[in-house]
Parts: sequence; structure tokens; C-alpha cells
Amino acid sequence: MSQASPDASRVCLGVIVGAHGVRGGVKVKPFTDDPQAVAAYGPVETKDGSRRFRIETAGMAKDAVICRLEGVNDRDQAEALRGTELYVDRARLPKVDEEEGWYYADLIGLAAVGIDGRVYGRVVGVQNFGAGDLIEVARPEGGLTVLVPFTDENVPSVDIEAGRVTLDPPGGLFEEGADE
Repeated sequence: MSQASPDASRVCLGVIVGAHGVRGGVKVKPFTDDPQAVAAYGPVETKDGSRRFRIETAGMAKDAVICRLEGVNDRDQAEALRGTELYVDRARLPKVDEEEGWYYADLIGLAAVGIDGRVYGRVVGVQNFGAGDLIEVARPEGGLTVLVPFTDENVPSVDIEAGRVTLDPPGGLFEEGADE
């Protein structure tokens, strides 16, 4: 549902991807199951916590939610926020049944283990650059991370309680030289 925060007590609900109109509207790429829910949990704040906004939704535009942020009154102010991630305290989010669901933030730190038992590393992030969700795995030997498409085929199971995700990655993804 949502991205991770450097602080596990907060969850990213979305990121501002641009301005909308001339009166300070912003387009937010939501990381919530229901796109309009980016405003459902009260005020949001920036990743570093330096700014806090009351937020309300005003519709949809393609894959983004049109929002109004308190204190953002013109296009220049809205455009200056491009790339800003919007966080809420985890305590304000609905509780999830661990057997049936989890937040993406819950995946951070889990072991990434193959269906054959091979240890691929640890999950350090969940990304989406527009073509679908990706699990970012830091390899145990260090170096670059590997992005694994987060599909049922490539990630057949997530077990929060056991502290692992099971991977069946495409061939060659974790092979030597694949990250060069």
C-alpha cells in the first residue's frame, strides 16, 4: 500500500509529481490502495518532518490525485514541492491482518530468500518508477542493490512474521556481473 520511511513509525502515502492549475493545486502519485485515501488520515508531513500540510483531494488526473495543501496558494509554490514525499504517523493508518495484508513499509529489513533457500539479501525499499512495483534487495556481499519486479511470479510469498520474502527472480538477475 505505501512506501517506507527512514523512521518505521511513519509511512509515505504519496509523492508530489507536479503542480495542477494556477491556484496551488498539486498532483500526488498515491501509494495507497484507494488513491483518494492520501487525504484520509489527517495532516501529512515531509520526509524530514520540517513541513506539515492539511490535505484535501479534489479529483483525479490520469494516475495522480489532485490535492490542495494548506498554505500552498499558487503554481510556483506547488511546483517547488515536486518530488516531495508525504508521510503520516503509522498509528493513524488502519490496522492490517498480518495473514492477509501488510504495508510496503513492513517489508523493509526482511530477508530475501529464494524458493531454493538461497539468501539473496535484505529488502531495503519498495520502488515504483511508473511500470509497476519493484522490491529493492541489498545483496549480502554489498555493492549495488537489485530491483525485483514485485509480482506473484517473482515474489510468491511474503511472511512478515517469519521475517522474509520468498523470491523466484528472473534468470540472471542475481548472477555475477548482472549489476554492471
